[in-house]
Amino acid sequence: MTSENGRNQVVASTNESKQFIPLNIAVLTVSDTRALADDKSGQTLADRIVEAGHHLAAREIVTDDVEAIRAVIRRWIADAGIDAVVTTGGTGFTGRDVTPEAIEPLFEKRMDGFSIAFHMMSHAKIGTSTIQSRATAGVAGATYIFCLPGSPGACRDGWDGILKPQLDYRTRPCNFVEIMPRLDEHLRRPKAQGATV
Repeated sequence: MTSENGRNQVVASTNESKQFIPLNIAVLTVSDTRALADDKSGQTLADRIVEAGHHLAAREIVTDDVEAIRAVIRRWIADAGIDAVVTTGGTGFTGRDVTPEAIEPLFEKRMDGFSIAFHMMSHAKIGTSTIQSRATAGVAGATYIFCLPGSPGACRDGWDGILKPQLDYRTRPCNFVEIMPRLDEHLRRPKAQGATV
């Protein structure tokens, strides 16, 4: 902790004495118009996931349809080999933007802090335009699910500024990897190797 103006301030850092634990992360692009060949946002996430040392467990594109989105997310939640899901697209306010409506009802626990952190970071870059995103996140079946906007820039910001450090077991004071064993206590899934909590 450092002191600034009489206040204690926590500074995030990386504990290099801990071993990095690669996760299995799936990417879902929600779009009526994109294919893998021109899916810049999905590719941005896939590249960053692999560059960070994680495994790209799956990657798909689905149309802006509630049941189509839910079908993929339910399948990935049920897959014990997938630790986290990152979606891109469908978080705006147009009539076809239905990603939150499709996925939030599946959450066992909603992660309100993700949306707050994303909007704080986004506000610093694009100002009040950040309110046009309904970025959301939660946990379902011991699987983390993060829903980002459809632009490559938002995917870069969301991954670099929030997901990369939180999905790294070495991040302190805390991270999502270290609590994975407690997420699945009731499901008896194997806990992340190396996690001691």
